[in-house]
Amino acid sequence: MDTIVRSDESALSAVSWPAVLAGGVVTAALALMLLALGTGLGLYVASPWSPSFLSTTHAAIAAGIYMLVVAVLSSAVGGYLAGRLRARWTGATTHEVYFRDTAHGLLSWAVASVVSAAFLGAAATSIVGGAASLGGAGFATERIAGATDRLLRPDYAGLARGDVVTRPGAALGRDLAGDRADVVRLLTTSLRNGTAIASSDRAYLAQLVAARSGLNQADADARVSEVLTELKTAADTARRVSAQLALWVAASMLLGALAAALAATEGGGLREGTWTYERI
Repeated sequence: MDTIVRSDESALSAVSWPAVLAGGVVTAALALMLLALGTGLGLYVASPWSPSFLSTTHAAIAAGIYMLVVAVLSSAVGGYLAGRLRARWTGATTHEVYFRDTAHGLLSWAVASVVSAAFLGAAATSIVGGAASLGGAGFATERIAGATDRLLRPDYAGLARGDVVTRPGAALGRDLAGDRADVVRLLTTSLRNGTAIASSDRAYLAQLVAARSGLNQADADARVSEVLTELKTAADTARRVSAQLALWVAASMLLGALAAALAATEGGGLREGTWTYERI
């Protein structure tokens, strides 16, 4: 059997993996440095106690814009290095070289994305899963714990005035831990399913609040309504912010891929001598 070998085919692979890996590592490292810089500057200039402190929605927008800048800068540097450091292809046409340089930029961006996902998998899961879980586990633990404290808080002012119906904490001998577990279960189930608490569960919750706080039934109902409304508002805000962050991440990845591809063609052109600094 005769083997036909094309004489115009280069002996080198069309992919210079050392250049791709170098560009990907540089992209990931530069992105990590810029993210750390942005986090430090944000924490330094912003204070939650300041009257001009950004709202959650505005903070998400600012973070998204900064992610776009980070993606473009880091991907452009990594893509340029991937194009500039790759091996020279002999016998390839100009259009083929342009395509390969573009592919090298995309490959360096993809390597950086995989490396970042491998080391920052928990953060990525938190961002992507936040929209489905109403802000993630942090919301479920902190918000619901705070809401439970507010619901079961005794009315000491009413006790001092002597106008409470029952003494705070007098809940038919039940321990506080058991009542707290019931409240947490009811609130968690409602928020997780995205539905209102059943009427029977809500009536039980109001009775429990009245027994534990010493409030009359009308005031206990009002407290339950207020806390449930605040929880739903906070959950909806967390959902919107998580969705915005997920969209910002997708947009930054798209722009990063484009920047890497364009920068790689420039670096490759300079490598081949078809581009000069005077022409840029």
